[in-house]
Parts: sequence; structure tokens; C-alpha cells
Amino acid sequence: MTRRPRWFAVGKEPSSRARITLGLLSFLLPLGIWALVSYVPWIWHPLVRVSVPGTVEWFKPDLLVEHAVFNEENAKAVAAGGTAATGTPANPIFLPAPHAVGRALWTAFATPPILRDELWLHQSLWLSIRTIFWGFALSSLIGVPLGILCGAYPPVARLTEPVVDFVRYMPAPAFGALAVAVLGIYGAPKIAVIFLGTFFQQVLVIANTVRRHDPALIEAAQTLGAGPRQLLLRVIVPSCLIDLYNDQRILLGWAWTYLIVAEVVGISSGITFFINQQAKYRNFDNVYAAIIIIGVIGLVTDQGLAFIGRRIFPWQVRRSSRLRAFLALLGRKGGQGV
Repeated sequence: MTRRPRWFAVGKEPSSRARITLGLLSFLLPLGIWALVSYVPWIWHPLVRVSVPGTVEWFKPDLLVEHAVFNEENAKAVAAGGTAATGTPANPIFLPAPHAVGRALWTAFATPPILRDELWLHQSLWLSIRTIFWGFALSSLIGVPLGILCGAYPPVARLTEPVVDFVRYMPAPAFGALAVAVLGIYGAPKIAVIFLGTFFQQVLVIANTVRRHDPALIEAAQTLGAGPRQLLLRVIVPSCLIDLYNDQRILLGWAWTYLIVAEVVGISSGITFFINQQAKYRNFDNVYAAIIIIGVIGLVTDQGLAFIGRRIFPWQVRRSSRLRAFLALLGRKGGQGV
């Protein structure tokens, strides 16, 4: 009798079909909750959308009012010999339904800006992506080598990490005014905020990863006559290169979290400016659409980097599959010996 495979087994990866199913559910479950809250009146609809104003003077079609106010005004209208207003349960304007946000995902790109000096959505997105790229690239250019040196050489860590650990607790937006004073009001201070928000964390994360190298590899290389430079470049860095790559994927997500505060430094620009403007116009469907677009860009970028990583480091997949095969072989031999 064969046992059915378990999805939730400790330390065991689910099958490919189960992974796809769970991945879809991770998106469908919150979407389902959002749809229930939006479309089922008895779950959460604290307002009434006026359909026919009746004789209530200040009611207008599509006006949103609270249930208590709606009932009170209707009672006054009926008592005065007028007609009551009619309406349907509705959510606040800041919670649009999924279909409205889905429609806005297209119309936000196709709708021209309201003001002449505003940018289209795709132009705002490009400004944000460019800010993220330069801020994170400059941070990595300095932070990765410094983190490797801190992880490989304890004296460098003793010299560097105390001040890095001190500064990383300072919120990067606090340096916004100083960045504007030094770098101007355009793109440079925004890049500086991204840099400050990721650099100090990057140094510590990279150093921690490098410290986890296998000491046996160092001893073997020293036995073969490797010098300090060879130990660093040909032993330590290659041994933790995969982990360093994955660290960069995670740290890139941190850079996106600083984007919102970075783009309000100096002249507001990018996707943050678009979100703020749409919120002022009370176009909350566009606000949600822009937020979803940021998430999609981040997810696509991360999965693209994961795909590239599997191509750059193919031995990682082979190593894990061989390890699983070896453990399975041990299990079969253990079962035969019992």
C-alpha cells in the first residue's frame, strides 16, 4: 500500500505540482478576501451610496454617507412629508473593488496627466527604476568589497563594523535635508537616500555571510601554499559566492522600501509623486494600481535574478539534488538493515 505524499512534511520540499498550487494560493487567498470585503454587503460596507436622493436636499447620486446619517436624513424627509432616498451598501472610497483596480492598471498608463508639467505613469516608473538602480549599484560597488574584507579579516571588521553598526540605526530619510543641501534638489539626493538605506546594512550582511566559510577549505589551501590574496580571491569568495548573490537579491528589496521616502526628498518625482497626486485627486483605484505595479516589478526582478542565479551557479542545483539522492540511498540501506 503506497502512502499519499504529504504537502506539509517537516524539512521536505513539496512536489512541483504542489509548489505551483501553493504559489497560486499565496496570491488568490488575499485576492479572495479583498473580493469578499468588496462585493459581499454584509461583511463590511459601512457606508451607503446614494442612488436616488429623494427629497433630501444635500444628497446627490453616488454620494457616500454613513448608515446612521442616511437613516437620520430619511427619517427627517419622511416626517416632513417628502420621499426617502434610496441607496446601496458601499465601502469607503479608499477601498476600491478589485475590478476597479484591474481597470486602473490599464487606464493609468493610457490616461494623460491632468496638469501640463506632470509625467505619464510609465515615465514616473522609469524615474523610480533609475533611482533604485543607481542607488543600489553605488551601494554595492562599495558595500560588497568592504563587507567581504570585514568578513575575511577580523582587524578590518574591528575597525569598520562599530561605526557601521552605529550609523545603520539612523533612519536614512533623516539625511534627506542634508542630501538636498549638498547635492541639490533633483535626482542626486534621492539616490543618496537609497545608498544610505542599503549600504550599512549591506556591509554587515555580506560580512556575516563571508564569516560562514568552511575553515577546512582555508586549512587545505594553506597546506598547498596559498597566500593571503589567493585565500581571499580563490577560496573564501568562491566558497560563499552563491550566498552573496542571494544576499544581494534580498538587499535589493530593501532598496525598494526606501523609494517612497527617497522620492519626496527635494522635488517630488517618480512613482511616489504619481501615487501622491492620485491620492489628492481621490483616484484610489490608481493608487492601488501603482502600488501593485511596484510589487510586480519587484517580483519579476527577483524571479529574474533567481533564474540568472540558477544559470550562473548550476552546481548549486546539482549539489542539492545529489544530497537528496544520497540521503535517500542512506534511508533505503537503513531500512534494509532493520
